[in-house]
Amino acid sequence: MSLYRIYRPQQFADVTGQDHIVTTLENAIEKGKLAHAYLFAGSRGTGKTSVARILAKAILTAKIQDETVRRQIHKGVEEGNLVDLLEIDAASNRGIDDIRDLVEKIQFSPVIASAKVYIIDEVHMLTKEAFNALLKTLEEPPTYAYFILATTERNKIPTTIQSRCQCFPFHAIREEDIVRRLQFIADNEKISAERDALRAIARHAEGGMRDAISLLDQLRSLEKITRTDVEQRIGSTGQEQVEAMLTAIGQGDSETIVRSIRALEEEGVPMDLFLRQLLGIIRHLLHEAVAAKESTHQYVHMIDTLLEAIRDARTSPLPGLAVEAALLSLTNANKDEQGSVSAPKQQPVVKETQVPETPKPDKKTVSQETQKQAAAVEAVELSETSVLERWPEILESITQSSVRMSLKNGRLTAVEGKNITVAFTSDFHRNKVAATEASRNIEKIMEKLFRQSVRLHCTVQEDRDQSLPLTQENNATVDLAEAAAEIF
Repeated sequence: MSLYRIYRPQQFADVTGQDHIVTTLENAIEKGKLAHAYLFAGSRGTGKTSVARILAKAILTAKIQDETVRRQIHKGVEEGNLVDLLEIDAASNRGIDDIRDLVEKIQFSPVIASAKVYIIDEVHMLTKEAFNALLKTLEEPPTYAYFILATTERNKIPTTIQSRCQCFPFHAIREEDIVRRLQFIADNEKISAERDALRAIARHAEGGMRDAISLLDQLRSLEKITRTDVEQRIGSTGQEQVEAMLTAIGQGDSETIVRSIRALEEEGVPMDLFLRQLLGIIRHLLHEAVAAKESTHQYVHMIDTLLEAIRDARTSPLPGLAVEAALLSLTNANKDEQGSVSAPKQQPVVKETQVPETPKPDKKTVSQETQKQAAAVEAVELSETSVLERWPEILESITQSSVRMSLKNGRLTAVEGKNITVAFTSDFHRNKVAATEASRNIEKIMEKLFRQSVRLHCTVQEDRDQSLPLTQENNATVDLAEAAAEIF
């Protein structure tokens, strides 16, 4: 028998990581305040079905005093052969006929227990018609009937169903709790395993106890489970690269970033997994900055960039390239701003966002950057001429390549007060730039350059004779070669 089945929780005391749910249900049972319908929602392997069965035991034996009968009911629930407990997998029984059959069976009174319990797993898979058939029964169930619905996608459950249930969110189980449970199982089963190996298993499970125990079961035949053994079977997580990557970004070390990404690809590390670990540490640094009342600008910018990289990596034919480009853009941004990012376990070095002071000019030459800073102290008058002059700087400041590519397609049509209107040749380019996040970032860049609030308006204009090209590279549209160069 598999370890998960052996160590599956059989009572509330065995449930790990869901204390908020266990406490509420235990109190309801003790006070006789049980509801007729429950909805358990959470990611896979967090204990939804196990808690449903434990709750079913309590419901089925609530009014039974005979200990022998109670034990028989408990055994029937554990073995799955109790006639008064019906478990349905909605993934394979999702139609209206399946639910109608269930509703018809509800009319029969319990045979052995004091109630009848229906557990419907993956309930979000039911069809619309099946949900409608179930709704009437949830509204007016027989006094002896109870429903426990379980789902990994609560957003797909109709609100009419949710409103008739007591809803309980199952949280992802903390890594430390999973490690503790794995150690308990390893000790009981005389499995020799390094603590680091158990931690690697827990990290790979991403909050799911079932996946963690299943992986331990897979490795139990080894004489001693090491971290290397775990990584050979699940692949490296790239954890050792995270700190080095943060240091490289802070120091503007592009070569180290490229080398590290190549190493991750060779080790077969999923790019989204690596980015999630990187985001976890940056989030920690962000919280430290908030607690210290320091600027959070650089951390927020990094998080935005990496979240975009995760989305790009999932759809890109070259995930490593998408991640590499995002990290290099952060490096270039740090070089431009002369900022730095702390490595983990060090005090973050944060540069306060403020209007740069005009440096004293050198006796021989005055740098272009100094001239820009001096000119930025006062607001710049908005006009077609000033917008066209600053447009290369605006493009250069945009870190997302696809947005920069589409913006190059635009042509200036009007500057009225604080409103700048840009026309595009197609809805594709217009929508890319007009997206909420992209347009907000462009407006922030323009606000910094012109020292005043600016609103960007995007339109589609097939006739481009009445508009001004924003770039000299291409006065019509961005061709395929340029688009490929921007993205890849």
